[in-house]
Amino acid sequence: MSFCLVTTPTFAITTATITQSAMAPDCVEYKVVGVCYWLFCTWWGCTVRTSVKVRHYVPDLVVSAYNNPGDNPWSEMSFVGAPLPGAEGGGDTHGRHANEHSKVRFKSADAIGHPGGYIASNLASQSGYACATSATPVYPYFVSTLDTLAWRWGVPESAYPEALIPGRREVGQTGDMWGSVYPRAGALIQTHDYKAAAVVAQRVGDLVTRSGQMHVYTPLTASSRDGYWPPGPITEGDKKTHKWQQLSPKLEYTCAIFPNGGASETYSDRLSENGGYVWSLWRPYSCCQRRGQTFLGYTDFM
Repeated sequence: MSFCLVTTPTFAITTATITQSAMAPDCVEYKVVGVCYWLFCTWWGCTVRTSVKVRHYVPDLVVSAYNNPGDNPWSEMSFVGAPLPGAEGGGDTHGRHANEHSKVRFKSADAIGHPGGYIASNLASQSGYACATSATPVYPYFVSTLDTLAWRWGVPESAYPEALIPGRREVGQTGDMWGSVYPRAGALIQTHDYKAAAVVAQRVGDLVTRSGQMHVYTPLTASSRDGYWPPGPITEGDKKTHKWQQLSPKLEYTCAIFPNGGASETYSDRLSENGGYVWSLWRPYSCCQRRGQTFLGYTDFM
């Protein structure tokens, strides 16, 4: 008789917990933002009908950043990022000595469709009409082990101006810079493990929400249609494009953008013992209920 031992990372989080985490009113942020106009026609004539235009956030992706391939804290999906030839190992690429002020860290990362998008939409529907996510639940949009050349070697983005010019496309704030979005790869210089993981998550979100990038991934993009306006690419520091909700190692029911604290914040309560972190990426959708055959337009309040 043989036995198969399956291990899960410390602070592992399950699909059920991730789904439940979408019940976060602070993250949904439901708002009425305008009015839509529809032309409704019958055999007896046509009239103009209106419907309320709303905006709210929906959790599109679960983004994980962790030290070694296969150690995704999302336990049921850890197999997705299992080690492959040429994509093995990670974590700290060298030790930090007492007289050094820098440390190179490497994180593997995954971006998988959030399983609780419908939960957030149902929560939003309690206030009125709700928008549907454009993401497919539990679909792997990005797996770093499949993107070896770009994720492990920074090719070709290490040569991009955003990666070479200091101050461009950076996550952080005055006196507390966390790291550059480019190159969108797994390695960066950062002594704080939480901040390193957050920059990696920002890189993944930046990549996946854009099409035509030099990576192996599936873009999470959608086209607008009558009465439905999906979000565009996310931009670091811009709450109008996205928000993050931490799921592991600390489950929170609030959302924020990075950096999610003051320059003096130590983030010690957010550190993971094994270097594994998980966030939900929330993005804003706008929509209005169809009330006619032809969409005439809309008026925004702001």
